Amino acid sequence: MPLLTPLGRFALAFFATCGRVTLFALEAVSHWLRPPFYGRQFLKQLLEIGYYSLPVVGLTTLFTGMVLALQGYTGFAQFNAESTIANLLVLAITRELGPVMAGLMVAGRVGAAMAAELGTMRVTEQIDALDTLSTPPMKYLVAPRLLAGTLALPPLVAIGDIIGVMGGWLIGVQKLGFNGAAYLQATMNYLTFEDAFSGLVKAAVFGFTVTLMGCYHGFYSGRGAQGVGSATTNAVVSASILILVFDYLLTEAFFAK
Repeated sequence: MPLLTPLGRFALAFFATCGRVTLFALEAVSHWLRPPFYGRQFLKQLLEIGYYSLPVVGLTTLFTGMVLALQGYTGFAQFNAESTIANLLVLAITRELGPVMAGLMVAGRVGAAMAAELGTMRVTEQIDALDTLSTPPMKYLVAPRLLAGTLALPPLVAIGDIIGVMGGWLIGVQKLGFNGAAYLQATMNYLTFEDAFSGLVKAAVFGFTVTLMGCYHGFYSGRGAQGVGSATTNAVVSASILILVFDYLLTEAFFAK
């Protein structure tokens, strides 16, 4: 079967890679519970992932909310349902667009940087030097990044949600002629704890996924500049795909009836 041979090779390679990534993640997470804990590395990564990503996430969610308000008005005006724009926007932002857009932006910014940094350390044998100095690279380099990514994304997404909703409010009041107080009241009345909570859970999962892909591909980067470049590309692409996959799975878990 000429067609089955490459398909079988692809399937075996795919499952082997999944197994390696899973073992890599389990080993890194196990270091969260075992001393020593490198607090300075953790705080550095928390600042890098969370605080320094705020401008790009804020701009992304701002214009996403503005565009969604315009598109929603255009569509709902055909059915005289313009008053539901506030409900649509807060639901779309908190459940889906806020976490997904923030995850993709962080994947492009942080995931690529982590893969390039760890890949360069692998090429220049700095990771091997840590082993020589009796400092476990997984504990010093990977575990703090994974923990920082998991904890940094939820507050980042929460701020992005607020900015996105305010972007929709700005368009609704200034361009579409809605009453500002009534718009905000409709937003608050429609928003539920489940909507906000599901978005924050997605953010934590996306943060772990982005940092895991960045660390994994960088940690096992090939030699030379080409290897580092491939690791960076693979980190961003794999993180972006997994964000969309986990988004569906988490949506199915939270909202499927």
